[in-house]
Amino acid sequence: MGAGIRILAAALLALAAVGGATAQLRQGYYSASCPNVEAIVQAAVALKVQQTPVAVGATVRLFFHDCFVQGCDASVIIVSSGNNTAEKDHVSNLSLAGDGFDTVIKAKAAVDTQCPSPNLVSCADILTMATRDVIGLAGGPAYPVELGRLDGLVSTASNVDGNLPPPSFNLDQLTAMFAANNLSQADMIALSAAHTVGFAHCGTFTGRIQTAAVDPTMDPGYASQLLAACPAGVDPNVALEIDPVTPHAFDNQYFINLQKGMGLLTSDQVLYADVRSRPTVDAWAANSSDFQAAFVAAMTNLGRVGVKTDPALGNIRRDCAVLNS
Repeated sequence: MGAGIRILAAALLALAAVGGATAQLRQGYYSASCPNVEAIVQAAVALKVQQTPVAVGATVRLFFHDCFVQGCDASVIIVSSGNNTAEKDHVSNLSLAGDGFDTVIKAKAAVDTQCPSPNLVSCADILTMATRDVIGLAGGPAYPVELGRLDGLVSTASNVDGNLPPPSFNLDQLTAMFAANNLSQADMIALSAAHTVGFAHCGTFTGRIQTAAVDPTMDPGYASQLLAACPAGVDPNVALEIDPVTPHAFDNQYFINLQKGMGLLTSDQVLYADVRSRPTVDAWAANSSDFQAAFVAAMTNLGRVGVKTDPALGNIRRDCAVLNS
């Protein structure tokens, strides 16, 4: 077999493996074992958001951080134990809000109580459904979710290294990291708009607002507002809403903000500053329906990243935060 044929064969096998895993995800996966599961999760999530509105952004961010490290397998929810430091305790995940984890834990409790028997639905699928539901509760698009993921068997902080984009990334770095997860540049730009309901800590953007050298891509008035909220010496963990205009609504205001130089993070504003991605920002700022369609497609693609459907690679966790013994 020639080298070219061997490479092609290997590529086809890899695609078959990915396709096989994705093919086992499907809408209505629990229609026989727990037909009301989506309604159960939705009710639990609605109650949580009513009690704690910040759960919206927290849950969306939790889903992203989970899927980009070892795939969408709820491994980010595992707590550290013994000699193992779990993903949750990696420095990149320490800013994940507790309300995101609590949303999943409460939905899991509701599912285990109201399904015909406990432990029928994976934590990974519950996180997927909960993410869809918080987006809908914030006014975002309703969309069907593919289900059938198993929960991962490993959660190690070292696996996070280099797999989550820092707020300093430029367009090429962002595009490359998303491409490594089979996500396109359009997917990346659409998913970035989840920041419309998110928070960021002062420490992630203070370098852009220093009086002596304000980032030239940032609106000066916006920089002044941020400096007042995050003055020199402030606790770097103080959090601000990323979308200062409609912070509780899942909408396309994120892109309109970018046009005005009001992207909070470098990785936000670069989507407009870079002429290669600017046309997409302009298009979605002008057309909310087109943005929502692109976002749904991107979330579907994100939900397929690294999924585990083989019982040798995953199971259904009895407690989302603890590996089954």
